[in-house]
Amino acid sequence: MRIDILTVVPELLVSPLGESILKRAQNKGLVEIVVHNIRDYTTDRHRQVDDYPFGGEAGMVMMAEPVARAIDSLRAERHYDEIIYTSPDGVRHDQHEANRLSMMGNIIILCGHYKGLDQRLRDTYITREISIGDYVLTGGELAAAVIADSIVRLLPGAIGDEESALSDSFQDDLLAPPVYTRPAEWRGLRVPDVLLSGNPALIRDWQHEQAMERTERLRPDLLKYEPTPSREQSNSFELPRREGGTSNEVR
Repeated sequence: MRIDILTVVPELLVSPLGESILKRAQNKGLVEIVVHNIRDYTTDRHRQVDDYPFGGEAGMVMMAEPVARAIDSLRAERHYDEIIYTSPDGVRHDQHEANRLSMMGNIIILCGHYKGLDQRLRDTYITREISIGDYVLTGGELAAAVIADSIVRLLPGAIGDEESALSDSFQDDLLAPPVYTRPAEWRGLRVPDVLLSGNPALIRDWQHEQAMERTERLRPDLLKYEPTPSREQSNSFELPRREGGTSNEVR
């Protein structure tokens, strides 16, 4: 998989993309993540990427031409399954969206900035707009890092124990159950006996009950999806695998 990120502040992405699972996945050759400075695609000596909006509104707007040049340059080298724009207008990023994107071969993520991007480029180049929440960031770089991280950790081999990703929160539309580690008793508090029972069936049932209870209490909105009947059945779920061509969903 290849992820190209277009930004006017590439320095913001150095640390998020260069550590932990993202770093290991790149070192293993599972994903190639390339950050591009949009200013490199300008033609004036000031490397201008923004200008005043028509209509007299306050703030600045990202110009279409530098971004179009960057995308055209990348598309001349390879096909892209999605060209994503980080925007508060976009679909809410969630685990379903991360699963979908993880099956693709190549994607571009364009980081929004200033008051936004010239609408003409959004209408002609962007295939998907994604928001990570109902709040405003200084730029889309942190959102791009979030999207990339959520995708890459799903790639086969990115996590040492792939079964771990199957039990993550939201993977089956439920929050994850409580987790415990050694010692079995800490400051007078014991690990639930069922987790020490050695009975896989009982443990799965307990985990599912806990996941349901936590979801109903903390995130009841998630239950608009049909919950997985049991953790035992969820074991048959497989992380998406990228095979052959991928579809290009246009927003």
